[in-house]
Amino acid sequence: VQLQASGGGLVQAGGSLRLSCASSGSTFSSYDMAWFRQVPEKEREFVAGISGRGGRIGYADFVKGRFIISRDNAKNTGYLRMNSLEPEDTALYYCAVRRSYGRDFDNKAEYRYWGQGTLVTVSS
Repeated sequence: VQLQASGGGLVQAGGSLRLSCASSGSTFSSYDMAWFRQVPEKEREFVAGISGRGGRIGYADFVKGRFIISRDNAKNTGYLRMNSLEPEDTALYYCAVRRSYGRDFDNKAEYRYWGQGTLVTVSS
């Protein structure tokens, strides 16, 4: 499985971005997908996750209803819509997939495949 993340960029505080994660292969629906983010000298942290067929979703507490994770299995693509962005959201955002486990999404060690990251910069 190869993942290609895109959609990052520079946005002002309060603005929005939509990240995309395109997957190769035809078994995308067999994988849970998640977004993580990382800033220099900090651990990569969980942002949001969605089960293979979209029936379960989980968010980090700091999302506070601002982000929406979704997926279109027909297009082998996942998304992260980010609204009301804050300077603290500035980070490199990674998408990742794991075989569907039916558990919480926030353990990055469970994700075998990772995209290359897309940079989100929020100016104040």
